[in-house]
Amino acid sequence: MTKAYLYLETGEMLPATSFAYKINKPVISEIVFNTSMQGYQEVLTDPSYCDQSIVMTYPLIGNYGTNQDDSEAIIPHLKTLIVRDYCEHPSNFRSTHSLKQFLISKKIQGLCHLDTRYLTKIIRNQGTMKCIVSPGELSKNELADLFSPDLKSDQIERISTKAISHFPSNGGKRVILIDFGYKKNILESLLKRSCDVIVVPWDTDFETIKDFNPAGILLSNGPGDPKSILKVIPTIQKLQDNYPLFAICMGHQIFALANGGDTEKMKFGHRGGNHPVQDLTTKKVFITAQNHGYCVKEDSLNESELEASHVNLNDKSIEGLRHKTKPAFSVQFHPEASPGPHDTKYLFDDFIKLMQGEGNNA
Repeated sequence: MTKAYLYLETGEMLPATSFAYKINKPVISEIVFNTSMQGYQEVLTDPSYCDQSIVMTYPLIGNYGTNQDDSEAIIPHLKTLIVRDYCEHPSNFRSTHSLKQFLISKKIQGLCHLDTRYLTKIIRNQGTMKCIVSPGELSKNELADLFSPDLKSDQIERISTKAISHFPSNGGKRVILIDFGYKKNILESLLKRSCDVIVVPWDTDFETIKDFNPAGILLSNGPGDPKSILKVIPTIQKLQDNYPLFAICMGHQIFALANGGDTEKMKFGHRGGNHPVQDLTTKKVFITAQNHGYCVKEDSLNESELEASHVNLNDKSIEGLRHKTKPAFSVQFHPEASPGPHDTKYLFDDFIKLMQGEGNNA
């Protein structure tokens, strides 16, 4: 373990200990926090964290190690995992490697021995911001130069699959999963329902998708700003005119943009496994897992073809949408979350029903 330094865009510097992959130069990223008490392997392998540094608010991380099965993607895309205390010696029958070994194998840096409670309070008060992790101390001039450029906005283009993949089933409904940075458990949730799934790159055109003769379309989660890929909007509009459609997280935001809605960046976003969401039709409340930094603007729905179906009970932000005339719906949270609450897995069953022609919307 060696010394490292975390610099925030707001001027704070926190000394820390580097416990994973060693860096030899400063690394800049966006810093966010996650309130989950477990599931750190799923969190750090979620593609939606591309180019971000994650502060885990639960103090002890690494105590059950890592294994071959729990990753949501083969390649993690985050910049840094930041924890209060790192457990050097994990104890769990499923563990095959320590968190440190896992991070080193994926060339991901880790920081520990810093006050994550204090750090989280700064992010909550000031909002999501840039941060720099450096192996040595930096001068004011060096920091100014490093902080001055804008962060990259091409995350989806970089992490989306470059090839079409087919996951066949025996007679199930064919679903086209458009990959904006999908989590493995979205695919598995479809396969468990006997869907025949074809995963396609984020910018696949309508004619190519049409040639696969799908029964439905699923828009996946993904990182960054939905407005960074506005070129997909015409394709989404054609798809919802022709097929039942279900959208999750980033897909939810793109679905809103395709129907006259608007999105905006949140102060510090929603990242964790215990967010209460209410279904506006049934008035039932569900506990959900979430990971997003943008949301749909409520007042933008007034002139759109969409209506809100779910709302977050913490801040009243929009958590679900339903098309008024087409068999298409979306949610901002993750019904496939693993680990996480299982309250909303029924949404995949609703999607199956849409593909079977049962009802006009969810």
